[in-house]
Amino acid sequence: MRQDTLVSLLGGRRGAFDATAPLVVFILTWLLTSDSIGWAAAASLASAGAIAAVRLGQRRKPRAVVLGLLSVAVACLVVLYTGRAQDILLPRIVSNAASALVWAGFIVFRRPLLGLIAGGLLGQRTSWRRDPDLLRAYSLASWAWVAMYALRVAVLTPFWNSDRDDLAVIGGGVAQVLLSWPLLVLCLAVSGWIMKAALPKNHPGLRHPVVPAEDSAPEKTAS
Repeated sequence: MRQDTLVSLLGGRRGAFDATAPLVVFILTWLLTSDSIGWAAAASLASAGAIAAVRLGQRRKPRAVVLGLLSVAVACLVVLYTGRAQDILLPRIVSNAASALVWAGFIVFRRPLLGLIAGGLLGQRTSWRRDPDLLRAYSLASWAWVAMYALRVAVLTPFWNSDRDDLAVIGGGVAQVLLSWPLLVLCLAVSGWIMKAALPKNHPGLRHPVVPAEDSAPEKTAS
């Protein structure tokens, strides 16, 4: 499995740009309009709409485009309702906290999301789950993704809680940019290293799950 394929499925560079560009527009507009939340929200939503139109023109997945636009709209509505510019970070904090819980839950129930994603890309469906070594490796590597989402929550929350609007908005925005594509690449590298370290040296690799003989044997029919 190519690593860039997995990154593309999880959003990739375009996904990181689409998620952070409206936030950057919000911050710049907020600064240029003397802390006007209304203008900042309008500019952010307009930029998200423009990005969505371009992505639909490129025939990207409509669901991903709509969800991206909806997330920006929700963030803008929250800011307009509360009147706090730093609340632009709140939906991102909530979504990352939810992602961390979901990834951790799938690991606990022995269905690590990293395995489900990779298995789908490799056309294996869930056959890898019958390979104890692969199941263990995917489970361990999935914790790296839990850590990524948890780190985002841990870093962004203090900015959101800050009483200083300028520090919260500018610092939180810079942190969000750094925690998008660069952190995703780092997480992919770490999870790949964990997978490699967790698999036995004689294991044939992700593309070749080792299914126990009793699981692969055809069922006997009654005569």
